[in-house]
Amino acid sequence: MTQDLETLLTALYVKIDDRIGGRRRTGRPPTLSDSELVCLAVAQALLGHHSEARWLRYARRHLTGMFPYLPGQSGYNRRLKTALPLVKEAIRAVAVDSDFWFDNHWITDATPVPCGMSRPTVKRSEMAGWAGYGYCASHSRFYWGLKLYLVCTPTGMPVLWALANPKIGEREVLAAMLDHDAALIAERDRILLIADKGFASNDLEAALSEQRIDLLRPHRKDETARNGEPMLKKVRQLIESVNDTLKGQLDLEQHGGRTFEGVAVRVAQRLLAMAAAIWHNNKTAAPVTRSLIAYDH
Repeated sequence: MTQDLETLLTALYVKIDDRIGGRRRTGRPPTLSDSELVCLAVAQALLGHHSEARWLRYARRHLTGMFPYLPGQSGYNRRLKTALPLVKEAIRAVAVDSDFWFDNHWITDATPVPCGMSRPTVKRSEMAGWAGYGYCASHSRFYWGLKLYLVCTPTGMPVLWALANPKIGEREVLAAMLDHDAALIAERDRILLIADKGFASNDLEAALSEQRIDLLRPHRKDETARNGEPMLKKVRQLIESVNDTLKGQLDLEQHGGRTFEGVAVRVAQRLLAMAAAIWHNNKTAAPVTRSLIAYDH
């Protein structure tokens, strides 16, 4: 099977359309279907277009063979914000359809999603009440926005994800994510969850153990070395590499969202773009499963 953007979008369209087949809405059906809308959003993320106006101009010039009808900027923005449930469903659909879904080794981390760079923006933003100030230790900087919590397989396939205020503790968010999808945990015999020392908590580890989840993390300064630490540093680089894909290739921090719904769907848009590329590379036996090179031009 060919590895290019058109082939990926065609396969993704078939997967999404099969998943939501039979879904109907009242009134006249939209000219751009929900499946086409999601594929259009994935193409935007893979091709690195931050501006929706410029993206639609590009699509009208180069992608009319795949998308005969394209809405205006306001219509695209409105449809995209309401498509969050469908995008989340598509992420899970491609993940379940890959060989990596049955991997019982998971990696988790949190990364900043800035939503404003100035004090006037913070005061006027519709994100007030959702976003907050946080500190990014890896870049030694403060930011105002949200935090993306991602649980994925070592290949980078998203399993669980959530957006939260940076002031909420990492352990609380992780526990809430796992509780929310308890049925997914119950399907597996035992899970090894690899995290950094920010998730250190005896209470959390006890709660995870009840869910048949073993937490592997570095030891804190006031602790002795923990079992499995020699292999931890190499494995921890995998989640850093996943975050680098989201930020460096899919421009996570240039999402352009101005409301919570807008930010959420644009983060999901990038997660789906990465998941779809991993899924398609897996199906086509590509040598590097998380490579986006074949699809970003």
